[in-house]
Amino acid sequence: ESPGNAQLGGSRAMPDADGFPFVPEPRSKHAHVFRVLSRKSPFADADAFDPGSETISYLRESCKVLVIGAGGLGCEILKDLALSGFSDVHVIDMDTIDVTNLNRQFLFRQADVGKPKAEVAAAFINNRCGHLGIKVTHHVGKIQDFDESFYRKFNLIIAGLDNIAARRWMNATLYDMVDKTSGEPDPSTIIPLLDGGTEGFKGQARVIVPTMTSCFDCSLDSFPPQVNFPLCTIAETPRLPEHCIEYAVVIMWDQHFPGKKLNTDSPVDMKWVYEQAKERADTFGIHGVTYQLTLGVVKRIIPAIASTNALISAALVSEAIKVSTYCGPVLNNYMMYMGQAGVYTHTFEYEKKESCMVCGGAKLRMERPRNSTLQDLLAALSAHPTYQLTRPSISGSCGIVFIQNPKPIREKHEYKLQMTLESLAKSDPPVFTEGEELIVTDPAIPSKLTLQVFLTDN
Repeated sequence: ESPGNAQLGGSRAMPDADGFPFVPEPRSKHAHVFRVLSRKSPFADADAFDPGSETISYLRESCKVLVIGAGGLGCEILKDLALSGFSDVHVIDMDTIDVTNLNRQFLFRQADVGKPKAEVAAAFINNRCGHLGIKVTHHVGKIQDFDESFYRKFNLIIAGLDNIAARRWMNATLYDMVDKTSGEPDPSTIIPLLDGGTEGFKGQARVIVPTMTSCFDCSLDSFPPQVNFPLCTIAETPRLPEHCIEYAVVIMWDQHFPGKKLNTDSPVDMKWVYEQAKERADTFGIHGVTYQLTLGVVKRIIPAIASTNALISAALVSEAIKVSTYCGPVLNNYMMYMGQAGVYTHTFEYEKKESCMVCGGAKLRMERPRNSTLQDLLAALSAHPTYQLTRPSISGSCGIVFIQNPKPIREKHEYKLQMTLESLAKSDPPVFTEGEELIVTDPAIPSKLTLQVFLTDN
């Protein structure tokens, strides 16, 4: 006979850790969640899940969650956390609210335009859902602005980021925070990362447990070069030339030519878009806007869809409950939603990659023509699908091969860029030795890559 036959207000009494009946408050807004956490489950790990007041108390009083991103996905995540029993939630975002956000980022109103997203989102949840016991603390800035001591405060991190670079940085940071001094990972230093992303009718949710599962970088080569960008990014925090071009198409065209459809085959229209994008890029100090790039970008904008955000957020917060309480089997470890041709989901285990720069051996052997230049080598590293570096710096036993920053030091090494690798290896003293283990770093992630370069006659 299952325990807890007694009933009170429609809720079954369950014994707590001391053997006394524990009954969720029937009028509680979280009664259904607490009922799940008060009952044994055939799906949960019996050795890990301890139903009752202690588990509920942990969720309500001890579990500290960080949400990264307060955009379309972040708004949904904050709402779902509030309605699922979490009480100590922090949110971080660097963006401000734009009028284009208001159709789907439902925590914002017209009067909030121009204000920080994290601040407004936190205030909205605290005001609307404060009676549920939740308190959301906001942080305005880049995730890179906060050190390890900040991230160590949290038991769980949920990322609703809109770009790969930030997700890579967060993934690598959490892996580097795991203490391995004893030779084995210290479980108390492992912070799970729940990562979600959406694009139109497509979305994904995944569970990353540092050192135990594959990491974000393990699947990096499965991502095509990003060609579609969230509206909030192109409107408020452009970082790429593509952001400026899409802003000119999505925002500025309608402002200057209301009711007129942009003709992507018209040289006149395309020239106007190019000129506006170039002007915006100059304003933000962004380089790389060209007429050819403009032609390649204008047809690739996919609108954000609120229902996709809601679906992926629901998956992430469901996993947050399971990861925090062990009340059910945790996603292992990747779920894809494909709504563009129906309603399809696919769950599979993304395996660790031995050559991963974060959680694998991170060793790369490259064969390069003798007459190829150092600039060619840097370009090859940036184009490598497994690593996708942005501004790689290289050092070896002989010192700096090339460094990107700071600028005064970079300028001292720029003369090497057009030199052939053979001449660099044979110079006196040599800049590097063929086959030696070089260390490659990149501002995109805090991890390091070991590189061996071998020269060929081809």
